Amino acid sequence: MRIQTDAEPALDAEDRQRIAGALAHGDDTLHETALGGVRVCGPANAPRLLLSHGAGAGHDSPFLSRLRHALAAGGVQVIAVEFAYMARMRREGRRRPPPRVEGLVAELSAWRRAIDADGQAPAWLGGKSMGGRVASLLAAREATPGLVLCGYPFHPPGKPERLRLDHWPDLACPLLLLQGTRDAFGTRAEVESYTLPAQLECHFLDGGDHDWQPPKRLGVSQAELIDAAAALISRRLAPVDRRRG
Repeated sequence: MRIQTDAEPALDAEDRQRIAGALAHGDDTLHETALGGVRVCGPANAPRLLLSHGAGAGHDSPFLSRLRHALAAGGVQVIAVEFAYMARMRREGRRRPPPRVEGLVAELSAWRRAIDADGQAPAWLGGKSMGGRVASLLAAREATPGLVLCGYPFHPPGKPERLRLDHWPDLACPLLLLQGTRDAFGTRAEVESYTLPAQLECHFLDGGDHDWQPPKRLGVSQAELIDAAAALISRRLAPVDRRRG
């Protein structure tokens, strides 16, 4: 089922050329389009991950920057797309709340159509926090090769009764979850108590919070947890034998 919205901006020929060039070069340059900004990091013809950002920080954040470069080093082409409200935040230099989630799902659907138009194998969907929720909502409605969730917001902090899992029974694709054990949006104990899809592959990052920042006493850094998560994602999307080929 295709997600449609009357407010969806149209990509012109120049936008499509920018996207095609970004996919070909994979050099992490920011390209502006009618849908928002897009950065592509990683080799062309590699397995693709269409990655969405969280509510308050875009793809220029240290977290997402390190994640996509680590994934690219592991043989994944990361297509980091920007929602329109975040593009406006970036241009104006001031914070804005995200719009309703249904609008973001429609935006992500439009991004996917633009990316998949080149005829290569469809991209997996993925996202950090809110971006993962949006990706999962789209994957529950449209056929998707697979889904990568980085710090899924199972519930608002302090409100464990407000679960965001109603659509999860409709997820039929491979599902990879990377979650900090101390994540206020869903701790390890909470996540392990949920009834989740049988195809879920879940990895907990020891000591990590919602941004995978561990306490100093553990002697491990946020960067190390990001790199460990990227290795797990790369292993799933780009197996070693495929990367060597």
